[in-house]
Amino acid sequence: MERVELGRTGLRVSRLGLGLASLGGMFAAVPEEQAVATIDRAWELGIRLFDTAPVYGYGLSEHRAGLALRGRPRDEFVLCTKVGRLIELGGPDIQPIWAEPPAGLGPRLDYSYSAVMRSFEDSLGRLGIDRIDILHIHDPDLDFAAASTEALRALAELRGRGTIRAISLGVNHADVAARFLRETGAAGPDCILLAGRYTLLDQSGANELLPLCRDLGVAVLGAGVFQGGVLADSSDGAPHGYGKVPRDLAARIEGLRTLSNQYGVPLLAAAVQFPLAHPAVPAVVVGARSGPEIAEIATLLDHPIPESFWAALEREGLAPGVRTG
Repeated sequence: MERVELGRTGLRVSRLGLGLASLGGMFAAVPEEQAVATIDRAWELGIRLFDTAPVYGYGLSEHRAGLALRGRPRDEFVLCTKVGRLIELGGPDIQPIWAEPPAGLGPRLDYSYSAVMRSFEDSLGRLGIDRIDILHIHDPDLDFAAASTEALRALAELRGRGTIRAISLGVNHADVAARFLRETGAAGPDCILLAGRYTLLDQSGANELLPLCRDLGVAVLGAGVFQGGVLADSSDGAPHGYGKVPRDLAARIEGLRTLSNQYGVPLLAAAVQFPLAHPAVPAVVVGARSGPEIAEIATLLDHPIPESFWAALEREGLAPGVRTG
């Protein structure tokens, strides 16, 4: 699989990365053997970018990532995790989306310098790997003041020691990331993991954040390209985070499906390739629950899509400015 430069980080990543939230039991349990086999299959496909977080299954995702990646040549893959939540006994900031969290454990939101340093050490312990390449400040909107000062100071110290290679944000809100970049300037993030805000369904990241990143040389990893799975299955109650899919969203998805069928383009191929048209987005990160699923997504990445399809998306108002960046 092609590898690309990740902005100013000095890192090279595969154009497709594997996000490990699903393998931590997001929405549905995944057996440990299946989780490890999924990462193994991703490796066979040439994927060398892996993204996890302490909150994913309350440590379960990091543990499984370590099982699969320990012993592999360390300089051949880029490993990302996050800070902002400590996983501890009785942690109160419970998220109901995790199907198999370890008994008694929960996350506690904390962006203080000491908590970030502790979170980083805890992650190393769960992973059993001695280096993390990209460390994201996770959901900085939940305590922007501390995230943009104390957490950032901790990450800058870790980067200065050579313990991590790059400072990043893991965000669901493009406006929050843009504010973070504006307020921290040259001392701010080297890259950003942007989930669900530059996709076929939501291009709000293109309004301010992506142009700002392009100007600053901050690389963006596009995530959430299937919008939690709703592009694959938009039925009510499917495991995509919606109890009932909003009517306007369902109509938009139907329009995308109609156009995809008209041009003979798999909708999910368009979804995974869409962010890569922007010059600020060198790679995308996707989730998968099994080896066959990540293999199918890797195939979609290379599926030929005619320019006429992208032009039709823009003409129909489904993806304005899709090829202009």
